[in-house]
Amino acid sequence: MPVEFVYNTKFKLFNESKIRTWLNTVAASENSVLGNITYAFFNDNELKKLNKQFLNHNVYTDVISFDNSKSQLIEGDIAISTERVKENAKKYNVSFEEELKRVMVHGLLHFLGYNDKTEEERKLMKSKENSKLKLFHEEPRKNV
Repeated sequence: MPVEFVYNTKFKLFNESKIRTWLNTVAASENSVLGNITYAFFNDNELKKLNKQFLNHNVYTDVISFDNSKSQLIEGDIAISTERVKENAKKYNVSFEEELKRVMVHGLLHFLGYNDKTEEERKLMKSKENSKLKLFHEEPRKNV
């Protein structure tokens, strides 16, 4: 399967199939196709080690994206700290599931060409996250 999930903690997604479908819908909504995408779930300390090793950032983070995309074929690895997602869900007063989906789509949006370095880019990223989260709750369209 193009979208794989790797668990380095006790955490497990309970709806892998629905999330795969949603992520494919997100890519299609941006005129792209998902190739090999791996979501790997870690604890805070393990993701901090990756952040330091690959990005030279010695801080905790919720998500790191490693983009291997080629044109419209979206590929790469997305590493997520489930502990940081849990903390952020409390901080932003949303469910863990909603925050997890936001982080998952955030990583994918980086592969689709969106960044969050400047205030303007962060606003666009947040807007894209919100619109892509809505796609999760929509029923897939059937060809008529």
